[in-house]
Amino acid sequence: MPFMTEPTFYYKTALSDLQGAWLVLRETVVEHPPFSEQSRLLFHVDEGMSWENVRDLQNMANILLVIRNIVVQANVGPELREQTDLVRVALDEVFEALAEGEIR
Repeated sequence: MPFMTEPTFYYKTALSDLQGAWLVLRETVVEHPPFSEQSRLLFHVDEGMSWENVRDLQNMANILLVIRNIVVQANVGPELREQTDLVRVALDEVFEALAEGEIR
C-alpha cells in the first residue's frame, strides 16, 4: 500500500487568487480607520470567506454584492471599493475557470 506524501509544489489556481483577494479585503477592512459600518462589513466579509460559501460560489457572489453596497453607502473612500472590486474580478475568474473545466 503506497503512502501519501506531501506535494513539493502547488499549482496556482483561480481559487487561490480568490482566497488571496478575500484575505486582502479583510485586512483592509480591519486596518481602515474606524467607521460606523465597519463591524457589519467585517461580518459579511467573514461570511463571504466561509467554507459554506466556498462550496456555493453563487451565494458568495450575492454576499459580495451586499459588501459592495455597504462600502458604497458608508462612503469610506476608494481603498475599500478597490479591494471589493478585486474580489469581484477574482470571483469572475473562478466562474470562468469552472466554465472552461480548468477547476472542478
